[in-house]
Amino acid sequence: MRYVDFHCDTLMKMFDLYKLGDKSQTVWKNECQIDVERLAGAGYGGQFFACYLWWVDEPFLGSHYQDALKMTELFYNGLKGHEEKAAFAGSWQEYHRNQQEGKVSCFLTVEEGGILEDRLERLDTLYEAGIRLITLTWNFENCLGYPGCFPEFQQKGLKKFGIEALERMDELGIIADVSHLSDGGFEDVWKYGKRPFVASHSNARSVCPHNRNLTDDMIRKLAEKGGLAGINFGGDFLSSDGKSTTEAIIRNIRHMMKVGGREIVGIGTDFDGVEDKLEISGCEHIPMLPQAMEKAGFTTGEIEAVCYGNAEGFMKRYWEG
Repeated sequence: MRYVDFHCDTLMKMFDLYKLGDKSQTVWKNECQIDVERLAGAGYGGQFFACYLWWVDEPFLGSHYQDALKMTELFYNGLKGHEEKAAFAGSWQEYHRNQQEGKVSCFLTVEEGGILEDRLERLDTLYEAGIRLITLTWNFENCLGYPGCFPEFQQKGLKKFGIEALERMDELGIIADVSHLSDGGFEDVWKYGKRPFVASHSNARSVCPHNRNLTDDMIRKLAEKGGLAGINFGGDFLSSDGKSTTEAIIRNIRHMMKVGGREIVGIGTDFDGVEDKLEISGCEHIPMLPQAMEKAGFTTGEIEAVCYGNAEGFMKRYWEG
C-alpha cells in the first residue's frame, strides 16, 4: 500500500530548530512525526510539506514571506544526498515519474496566505520556489479572507484581493486549500475558482461539530468541483471527546464518502501540528489506517482510494485538466 498525505507541519519544526542554530535535524531524518526516511520505509508515494507561519509572532527574517522562502530552502537542503529515495514534485507528471522510479514525491505548500500582503506578484515567486498549494488562511484574518474558527467571521467571504489571488493561483497551478477558511470563504472559492480545490486537513462537521470541519453541503460542493478532503488525525477534529482513534477516523471517512462519494476522501494527517494522544502517532504507523479500514468492512478499492487513489486522481485532474 502507498500513501499520499496532503498536510504536515514538519517544516515548522525544522525552522524552529534553525532559528535556534540547530541544523542536526532535517526533513530527511529527524525526531518529529514525519521524516522522509520513514516515509520511504512506510511506502509513501507523496507528502505535502507546509511552510506554516504563525502570524502573530515576529518574523525571523524581516517578514513572514521571507521566512516562508527560507523554509523552502531548508526543505531542499534536507533532500540533498537522498535523491535515490525522494525528490521534489510540482505536478502530476513529476509525481508519476517519481513513482515509477521508486521515490517519495515531496511537495511544498504554504499555510497562511497572509504572507502575500496584497502583493500578487509574490504568487509567481512562490511558484518558482516550488509552492504548489496555499492554505488561504490560518486562524487569523488576513489580506485574502477570514478564518473559520470564530463565529463572527464564519459568514464572511473572500476579500477583493482574495478573489484576485485565487484567479492567479488558478492560472499558475497553485492549489487553493480551504482548511481554516470561513464558510463564506469556502463558498467564494467554490464560486470563483476555475479548478478543483482541497480541504487539505479537515473532517466532517456532522460527525465532529468543530468550525474547522466541513458541513455536508461543503462536502457535496467540494465533490462536485472535483476536489478532495484530507482526513485530519487531530482528536479535536475527529470526535467530540477529543480522542484521536482509528475508530474516529473511520467514522469521518464513512460519513464523507456517504455524502460526497468515494473519491472525496484522502489523507491530511496534520502530523507535527497535532501530537497529543494519537493512536496513529507518526508516519511509520500509517499502515494502521488500511488495517482498521479493512477490519471495519471497507473494500480493497475503497481503502486504496483513501490511501492514495483519490489523491492521485485529484492531482491528475488539477494539473492535467
